[in-house]
This record gives sequence, structure tokens and C-alpha cells, in this order.
Amino acid sequence: MISGIFSSFVVSVLKRMPLKQVYAHCDIPCGIYTADPAVVAARTVLKMVEKIVNPPAVDEKNIDSVRNFHNAMTRYVLVKEQHAQKCKEELLILWTDYFKQDHLATFPDLHEKFWKAAKLCSRAKQEVSLEGARALLAAAEEIAEMFHKAARLQTPGASATGGQEAVKH
Repeated sequence: MISGIFSSFVVSVLKRMPLKQVYAHCDIPCGIYTADPAVVAARTVLKMVEKIVNPPAVDEKNIDSVRNFHNAMTRYVLVKEQHAQKCKEELLILWTDYFKQDHLATFPDLHEKFWKAAKLCSRAKQEVSLEGARALLAAAEEIAEMFHKAARLQTPGASATGGQEAVKH
């Protein structure tokens, strides 16, 4: 009975509230966007690949040294995988939620750049490649530059966070 009354009350209040369209990168309409997490994740991927390619020394006669080596390599791979996925998720948020049709006039190759960057994220998970990790970082940084240019065009004087713009959209 109480839940029915409460539901009716909430519905009646919502009907009286003016509706306004909102945009956000998540299900909660905060509308705040930044390219920073994608770039940081791509940097982390590169750092982990560098560590895998240049592994720590291991004394194969010492079982603790061997275990520590395998533990370190496993952790490097895990972090590389997690951050490649994080980079992909952050890029997809910008691509699908922040950038709009109007941005194509300024960035005609926007879709191709995001598509290639997302593919580089997948490649980073599939292999250990310094070239691939560097390409991912370059792609993330290029998209970050596009984001900052779009933010300046859309929101002159947008607030900066740590030197990077966090745009309320």
C-alpha cells in the first residue's frame, strides 16, 4: 500500500517538472567529458609493453627468482590488458556520446580515427608490440587534441583540470 502511494506521488511530481534534454557519458547525466583517461591508459599500455619486452633479470637456479619473474610478467600482461580495455572504453564514450554530427564539419575523418584507435586497443590486448603500443598512444593523443579543439569551439574558456579540459556538455 505504501509503495503504491509513494509511486503515485513520484509520478505526479515528475509530471509537473519541466523536462530538458541532457547529454552524458554515463547513465547519470553529469555531462562531463575528458580525453585524459584514454591517454593515461594508452601510456600505461606502452609502459607495460616496455616492461615485458625488457623483462627483469631472473636467476633460473633460484626458485624465488623464477617465481618473482613469472609473477611480474603476469602482472604486466594483466595491467596491459586492463588499460587497453579502459582506453577503448574511454575512446568509445567520447566517440559515441561527446562527438556529434556537427563535429564532422571540423573533423571529417573523426569516425576513421576513432575506429582505428579502437582497433589499436584490441591489437594491444592481442600482442606484445612496442610499435602497436606507440601507435595506440599516438592515436589517443591525436583524439585528445581533437577533443580539446572541439571543446574550445563549443565552450570558450572551458575549465581545465590538470592542464586538460573537462567539458560539461
